[in-house]
Amino acid sequence: MKLFVGNIPFSATEEELELAFKEIGDVTSVKIIMDKFSGRSRGFGFVEMPNDDEANVAISKLNNADLNGRKLIVNEAKPRVER
Repeated sequence: MKLFVGNIPFSATEEELELAFKEIGDVTSVKIIMDKFSGRSRGFGFVEMPNDDEANVAISKLNNADLNGRKLIVNEAKPRVER
């Protein structure tokens, strides 16, 4: 299951985000979205977990959880809409 993670601290790394989710279960991939002009984090990203049950536990445990002083927003990612 692909999860949307919002309100990520701008200083957070993909490794830090992966560690938070690995405490709950297996993680396939982690991607923090970067601004193509400034190279800074845009404050959101995606985490993929192969086990849907573990992903649902991650949503319930990590939504509103603190990461470096900011409360994460975690939910199931919606399919990307082409423009």
